[in-house]
Order: sequence, then structure tokens, then C-alpha cells
Amino acid sequence: MNGVRGEVTADLAGEPRRICLTLGALAEIETALGVEGVAALADRLRILSARDLLVVLAALLRGGGELELADRLDAAAIDPRAAADAVGRAFAAAAG
Repeated sequence: MNGVRGEVTADLAGEPRRICLTLGALAEIETALGVEGVAALADRLRILSARDLLVVLAALLRGGGELELADRLDAAAIDPRAAADAVGRAFAAAAG
């Protein structure tokens, strides 16, 4: 794990997983949520649905190199609180 890069570890689907808010993940999230820019994204993240949370978490997993879980996230046993916590920590790590 590379903390300088903003990577964090999250226990998801029974294993520690690396997630990271990369530029690609950020663009994927903006597109999926229909927003442009960091300010609009911050506002949108305040009202995430469960579906939105899956989209954001999948993008962060891809950013961390966890492609397999990202691709099967909708069928994985993920605790919603763990998912929300992981997303929050990834954004906090990216903010420095």
C-alpha cells in the first residue's frame, strides 16, 4: 500500500482491499453520478443511494487495482457501513 499515493486499505468481502481515488476513478465517479467538478461531486456525495455507493466503491477499487472485486461488487457480501467508511477514508486520504 502506498499512503503517499492516497491508497487506503479496507476490509471488504472478507479480505483487506486496496482502494484509491485516482484521476481515472474520479472521472468515472463524476460521469456515473452526472456531475462535473469537485465542488459538484462533493455536494452529490452527501446524498448517495446504495446504488451510488456501489458505483463509487467500484471506481475506488479499480483505482487501487482490485479489478476482480470491482467487477463483481453487486454480488459480493459487503457491509454497507464498511463500504461508506472505505469511501470516506479514500477521499480523506486523497485530500492529504
